[in-house]
Amino acid sequence: MRKINFLSCAALVLFALILNGCVAVSGSPNPRFYMPAPISQQETVQAIDVPLGTIIAVGPIWIPGYLDRPQIVTRDKHGNFHFAQFDRWAEPLDSALARLINENLARLLPAASIQLFPCSFAIPLDYQVILEIVKLDSELDKDMNLTAQWSIINAKSRKLLLTKRSQFIQPINPHDYYGLTQALNTACAALSREIAGKLAEFANQPKIQEGVK
Repeated sequence: MRKINFLSCAALVLFALILNGCVAVSGSPNPRFYMPAPISQQETVQAIDVPLGTIIAVGPIWIPGYLDRPQIVTRDKHGNFHFAQFDRWAEPLDSALARLINENLARLLPAASIQLFPCSFAIPLDYQVILEIVKLDSELDKDMNLTAQWSIINAKSRKLLLTKRSQFIQPINPHDYYGLTQALNTACAALSREIAGKLAEFANQPKIQEGVK
C-alpha cells in the first residue's frame, strides 16, 4: 500500500512540474537564436572620408515596447502580431542594433573612432548619433519595413545638426526568420550609409555645424 501511495505522489509531482514548465517535454523544438550582422569584411565597401581621428558615439537607441522581448515579432496578413515561440533574438534587440550600427559606421568611416554610447567622459567626442526605431514590421511571406528617426548632435556644443526620418522596405527571402534577419541586415546597412554620409558632410565642412540642416 505504501509503495502504491508513493508512486501516486511521485506521478502527481511530475505532472505538476510539467504543467509549470519545469520539465522539458520530449520532442518539443529547441529554440533558435538569431543575431543581426554588420557589413562583412568580405563585402566591397567604399570608404567615406572624414578627418582622421574624428570621434563619434552611437546611441542611445530606442525600440518600440512590442519589440522589447526575446521573441522575434512579426505580423500576419490581418495586421495581428505574432510572437515566435522558438525563434528569438540572441540578445536584447536595442543592444544588438546599437552595436550593428556602430560596426557598420566603423567600416564605412575607417578614419574615425566609433564609440558605443554611453562611453567615458574622458573621450572628447565630436559627434553623437541617436536613433529611434519607429517601426520594424515584418510579414514573413512578404517584406520587412524598417523606419528610423535619427539625429546627429555636435557633441562639443550640444547643438542639433540634423534630424531625419528614413524608411527601408526589404523583401524577406527566404520566407522565414533567417530571411527576416538578412532583410534587417540589409536595411541597417542602408541606414548606416545614410548616417555615415551626413557625418562626413559635417566633419568635412565645420562651418555648417552652427545650423540645423
